[in-house]
Amino acid sequence: MYSQEQMLKIIQEKNVEFLRLQFTDISGIVKNVAIPATQMGKALKSGISFDGSSIEGFARIQESDMVLRPDLSTFSLLPWSTKDDVNEARLICDVHLPNGLPFEGAPRRVLYRQLERAKEMGFKMNVGPELEFFLFEKGNGGSATTPHDFGGYFDLGPVDLAEDVRREITRALIKMGFTIEASHHEVARGQHEIDFVYDDAIKNADKVVTFKYVTKTIAMRQGLRATFMPKPVYGAAGSGMHVNISLFRGLENAFYDPETPLNISDLARFFVGGLIEHASAITAIANPLINSYKRLVSGFEAPVYITWSGPNRSSLIRIPSGRGLSTRLEFRSPDTSCNPYLTFAVILAAGLDGIKRGIDPGDPVDLNVYHLTAAERKSLGIQTLPSNLKEALDHLEGDKVIREALGEHVYENVMRLGMLEWEEYNKFVHPWEIDRYINTY
Repeated sequence: MYSQEQMLKIIQEKNVEFLRLQFTDISGIVKNVAIPATQMGKALKSGISFDGSSIEGFARIQESDMVLRPDLSTFSLLPWSTKDDVNEARLICDVHLPNGLPFEGAPRRVLYRQLERAKEMGFKMNVGPELEFFLFEKGNGGSATTPHDFGGYFDLGPVDLAEDVRREITRALIKMGFTIEASHHEVARGQHEIDFVYDDAIKNADKVVTFKYVTKTIAMRQGLRATFMPKPVYGAAGSGMHVNISLFRGLENAFYDPETPLNISDLARFFVGGLIEHASAITAIANPLINSYKRLVSGFEAPVYITWSGPNRSSLIRIPSGRGLSTRLEFRSPDTSCNPYLTFAVILAAGLDGIKRGIDPGDPVDLNVYHLTAAERKSLGIQTLPSNLKEALDHLEGDKVIREALGEHVYENVMRLGMLEWEEYNKFVHPWEIDRYINTY
C-alpha cells in the first residue's frame, strides 16, 4: 500500500495528468470521475462530491449529495496512455454521505460489513474468482456475436487467434498489481479465461471490476469487443465466475482437517450447509440478469442442482483437490455479470449462518447429477437452482439472512431493478416467438 507521499511522488515522476476515481453502482457497472492531478490533495482531504441520484440504486433526488473518498491501497497507473499520450492513474473509492458517514447502500460497503462480522467470529475470508469472457468481432451494429477465433479448450495458435490479445491483457493486469496464474482458451469459440491468485475478499472484488475494465479496454484497442454477458451465444458454453472460498483463522486455514475423510473441517461442512440453504436467494445476486438463466442449464458444465461433492464438477459446490493452506470450497453458480462486492458478501453471509447454526449439508453427491433421472434426484433430496430471474427474486424476498446481509437499501433496489427487468422481458416479443408461431397460428 502506498503512503500519500509515495503516491504523490509517483504521480509527479510519471507525469500523471488525470486520476480516475472509480466505484460501482448496484449492478456492478464501473463509474468514474476524472480529476486533474492538481486536485488530488483536495480529493484526499475532503473527497470529491457527486450526484448520487444519477447513479442506479444509490439515492433519491432530494438526498442526492454524496462524496467519493479514494482508497490509497487501490492506486494504480493505467497501463496505457490516451490518444493524446496523456498518462492517467486510478483509485477505487468508498462512497460517503456529506456528514462523513459511510453510505450503507454502496456495494463495497456491503462487503465491508460482512467481513467485519467474519472478523468478530475470528475469521478472514479469502476468495479466488475465475472469470470467463468472450472476444467478438466488432461488427457494424455493435452487437454481433461473431467469435474472434475457432479455438476450443486449451487450444493454441493458429486456431486460437487471441493469444496476443490475452497476452496484452495479462501484461496490463500485471502492471496494475495482479499476480496472474494462467491464461487460456476456454471451451466455446471466442471464449477465454485469465486466472489471478486468491486474496482478501475486498482486494479481489476490486480486482474483478478492474479485470473487466482492463479487458474491455484492451480488446477495444485491438479492434475487438470483450463481453462478460453470461450466455451470448445459443448452443455454446456460457461465462461463469467460479468463486473459490477459504476462511483463515490467523495463519491457519479453518477449512482444513487432516483427520476427516475429505480432509475438511466441520466448520467447512457447516459453511457448505449455509451455502446450500441460501443458494436460491444468493442466485438473485450472483446471477442478476435475464440472460444469466440461459447459462444455468444442463449440458454445459454450469451448475443446475444444489449439491456438494469432492472434485465432482456437476455439483454446485465442490472441494478442489488442494489441501493444507490450499483447502477451499468452489461455488460454481455465479456468472461474470454479477456485482462482485454483493456476491462475495452474500456468499460469506450464507456461510457464516451455516457456521453459527451448525447446518449439516448432508452427504456429498459424487455422482454425475446431470445423468440422474428426476425420480433419482427426488429420492436423494436434490433441489434445483431457480430457473429464471423472477423465481430467484422470490427466493431472495423470503430469505432473511441474505436480505439483512445486503441491507434494506440495497435489497429494495435489487428487487426493484430485477422486477423491472423481468417485466420488460415478459412484454417484449422475441424473434424466437416470431419464428416459432407466425406461420402456425
